[in-house]
Amino acid sequence: MERHEEGTSESFEAFFARVEPRLRQAMTATFGPDTGREAALDALSYSWEHWEKVRQMSNPTGYVFVVARDRQRKKLRRRPPIGLPEVNRERAPLVEPALPSALGVLPEQQRSVVMLLHCFEWTMSEVAELLGVSKSTVQTHAERGMSQLRAQIGVKA
Repeated sequence: MERHEEGTSESFEAFFARVEPRLRQAMTATFGPDTGREAALDALSYSWEHWEKVRQMSNPTGYVFVVARDRQRKKLRRRPPIGLPEVNRERAPLVEPALPSALGVLPEQQRSVVMLLHCFEWTMSEVAELLGVSKSTVQTHAERGMSQLRAQIGVKA
């Protein structure tokens, strides 16, 4: 994640182009593909409405992530969460079929960290900045998440 200076004069359009793909990945890792896209666009819409305030923040991307996560959590209290899609063996023959359901039962933070690091190839620093935690916290969530995945799928480390 690239951090921009506080009080930047970046336009919303430039911010959107820079942030939307990564925010969508983060929300997809947290809530699944359909709900994740919806959460990302909802938060970016909020950012557009409040751009003068958001653009002055030292970490507007992190702020938008928190907005997306918190708004989606409120919505999920009213409807069941959407799961991750099943693995299509023809399109992804090397993916463990039990992986989506195993990811689905991980705690939200562990699932987000594991998917951002291992599926979307983010660095620990990028994940830490987005989530507003230390790299050691990201490492802990990654280790615990991977350990739980291995146990659920029956894979030995």
